[in-house]
Amino acid sequence: MPSRNITKVQVADSYYHVYVRGINKQNLFNSNDDYRYFLALIDRYFSKEELISKNGGVYPCFLGKIEIVAYCLMSNHFHLLLYQIDIPFMEKFMRSLMTSYSRYYNLKNKRTGSIFESRYKAVRIDQNEYLQHVSRYIHLNPKRWEQYKYSSLSCYEGGDAPHWLNVNRVLEQFSSRQDYLEFVGDYEEAHDILDDLKHQLANK
Repeated sequence: MPSRNITKVQVADSYYHVYVRGINKQNLFNSNDDYRYFLALIDRYFSKEELISKNGGVYPCFLGKIEIVAYCLMSNHFHLLLYQIDIPFMEKFMRSLMTSYSRYYNLKNKRTGSIFESRYKAVRIDQNEYLQHVSRYIHLNPKRWEQYKYSSLSCYEGGDAPHWLNVNRVLEQFSSRQDYLEFVGDYEEAHDILDDLKHQLANK
């Protein structure tokens, strides 16, 4: 089961459901370019090669420190299912990702100030069964979830996955990809657990 509070102490070799909402529930993504830029930032922070910024600094790399297991980017919030291999790299990754995206968003939209409601919220997952349900919850966020472009579901279906996305941590708990997809689509079974997950996030 997930913890009841925002994570204060991080644990190595642990799964986390990470959730971030736009300030005042405002949009974080206004165009396809915004979604693509956010995913490009993830590519940057999981680069297999050392990347240098325009100022000559080296971008931090979290490859081998954390893994992204599932994701979904919605217009005014996003979900990440992370596996933290070592600490405190989830915190460092989220700080880098959110800072970089804020800088991009504010420059593009000629604004200043925070674009996020608060510090990211993270719920630790310590049971495989709940890990399965969280991945389903993430993939079911969009109304037209089966065709949605900005989630990891297509990679679970067998589409090309970026090197930083490890779908096997969830899929290995099912007999096949099809078995997982049937699990995702089973709304009747999912109803109560999805409501519980929404309640968990609403109280963070």
